[in-house]
Amino acid sequence: MKVLIVGGVAGGASAAARLRRLDESAQIIIFERSSFVSYANCGLPYYIGGVIEDESELSLQAPESLWKRFRIDARTRQEVCAVDPAGKTVTVCRLDSGELYQESYDKLILSPGAKPVKPDMPGINSEKLFTLRTVEDTLRMRRYIDSRKPGSALLVGGGYIGLELAENLRERGLRVTIVQQPDQLMNTLDYDMATLVHAKLRQNGVELRLNSNVTGFEDSEDGIKAFLGSGESISADMVLLAIGVSPDNSLALSAGLELGIKGSIVVNDRMESSVPDIYAVGDAVQIKNPVSGQDALISLAGPANKQGRIAADNICGIDSHYAGTMGSSVIKIFDMTVASTGLSEKAARAAGLEIDRVVLSPSSHASYYPGAKNMTVKIIYEKGSLKLLGAQIIGYEGVDKRLDIISAAMSGALKADRLKELELAYAPPYSSAKDPVNMAGFIIDNIENARLGQFHWDELPGISNDGSVIRLDVRTRAEYELSHIEGFINIPLDDLRERLSELERGKPVYVICQSGIRSYIACRVLAQNGFECYNFSGGYGFYRAVSEERLCGESGYPCGMEK
Repeated sequence: MKVLIVGGVAGGASAAARLRRLDESAQIIIFERSSFVSYANCGLPYYIGGVIEDESELSLQAPESLWKRFRIDARTRQEVCAVDPAGKTVTVCRLDSGELYQESYDKLILSPGAKPVKPDMPGINSEKLFTLRTVEDTLRMRRYIDSRKPGSALLVGGGYIGLELAENLRERGLRVTIVQQPDQLMNTLDYDMATLVHAKLRQNGVELRLNSNVTGFEDSEDGIKAFLGSGESISADMVLLAIGVSPDNSLALSAGLELGIKGSIVVNDRMESSVPDIYAVGDAVQIKNPVSGQDALISLAGPANKQGRIAADNICGIDSHYAGTMGSSVIKIFDMTVASTGLSEKAARAAGLEIDRVVLSPSSHASYYPGAKNMTVKIIYEKGSLKLLGAQIIGYEGVDKRLDIISAAMSGALKADRLKELELAYAPPYSSAKDPVNMAGFIIDNIENARLGQFHWDELPGISNDGSVIRLDVRTRAEYELSHIEGFINIPLDDLRERLSELERGKPVYVICQSGIRSYIACRVLAQNGFECYNFSGGYGFYRAVSEERLCGESGYPCGMEK
């Protein structure tokens, strides 16, 4: 059996290695148009920032090592430019010489990946403008920074690559500005959670220009100028374009494969395309989101590796199926960790789902053990069925652990309230006896069993301040005097039972505290004394982060940014 694989990196390289493990006699050829057949795509920003110092660390496997260990023929600097499904051949171009030749196949795996979006606008081909997708892109950018010593960089786009580059460029001493057309960074997050990311970036000297779009570029004597839709311009020494990627579908088009959203390759759960004996994996394929059941494009290394393995299994006669991608991801932003899985609140609502949400701010480990820090956890679930739909967690240590637990619970179809039953490892340096994941389950259980009512930051404007309801802040007097929401009266939790007579019966009570724990206890006291009570989800700390960001959006730069 002869198997040709177009593209290495995650999907193609994992398919090749799996094929060899299953079939020692197969002829396996990988065509890779870059000079690197298998490389650490996710590590590229960290080489630019100097965290990864040795260029060779970026290459996971070289053609020589693939041949020596696996007898895989990896041909770099060779690009497949056409596919003939009828004749079962591909046309290959040797990029260094321009020579063309044909190669036959029994099975073909397409792993072309995705390419950075470069809109057609003035100045887009400036040598001071960069994209980051390949090792060659990384080396070019690193050489430019090392030789030119730029003092400033403009990043267009606020996704994962853009934020990782922002951190690494700041670590190298550059002034960094991010321009983003939407009003938030990281579209995998909801706006309220993204405000925590905005604050962290500003604290580390990154200027944010949200609700702004770039219309073109122009080289200047001392750098490059970006023109905004507002009529303003921003000058910098270099520009990094990170506004997204699109599936590289040129081969799929030439082969007549069925295409899906944004021109992605349509495959079934065996990773088979619409044309017999042609498989496709990685960033170029359309997948199912198992949470929403909808088609999606999710560009992540983990799913690409799994898809490569599944394609190889099926080629070798093993009935293997891909379950879809929930989009579990994590990113480091300076000393903060941001993780998400499944659907955001906005995505769930857009999918027509009737949802509820909880926000909590638990400690990363036992509060009495040194070093505990709060994390913010948001969980979205479906009303009625209690199906877990998604989670977003932002904090410091332990964020990835909790996100992975919730992702596993979603994969196992656990209902949201069953998070309270999970038996999770506990020791004071690592967690609390009631882990943050358990705490989320307790809250959901209380809500679903009518032991707790709640309200959210975006519902606050609709809660009357005309005296028909009671707004109550149960933090200490000192906390309240430092900062509070206008219209909320202060009765500290520990004084509440003795001061119930100050609250007019028959009026609903809306309660807030710093993190949501004291206000929950207050609600239990009030409910058992005949009051209708609602707890603020996420606490005052969460409310303040969101409200300050909304003020930022209105007032603009510098908005608390530390230089």
